[in-house]
Amino acid sequence: MEDSADLRRLADADLAALVPEWLDWAATAKALGVTVGKVRTMIRDHELAAAVPSPGAGQQVPADFIQDGLVVKGLPGLLTILHDGRYDDRECIAWIFTDDNYPGRPIDALRENRGSEVKRRAQAISL
Repeated sequence: MEDSADLRRLADADLAALVPEWLDWAATAKALGVTVGKVRTMIRDHELAAAVPSPGAGQQVPADFIQDGLVVKGLPGLLTILHDGRYDDRECIAWIFTDDNYPGRPIDALRENRGSEVKRRAQAISL
């Protein structure tokens, strides 16, 4: 597992700066063609992740988690791996949107259907 300094870095990351676009739960539901209740369930079940990007904003979902009206392929599995490693949604989002010793951000790899390496890296940090 990463050392505590790395975990603090993820926990303290400026999500508003890392993630270019956010959707509230209603906009997420519309983009996926589901109800807000279903979005809540998807977040609870780690199919999606949500966080408060800036003070007073309320919980939101990164827009890049949705592609062509669906959750990005591989995202639910990646979130499960990270949650099993005791990362919370905020830390998961920070890790997924951070370009750290990887050719691009993990979210870019997922969106380009290159999720295998991202999952291997997530498993390594979640041990």
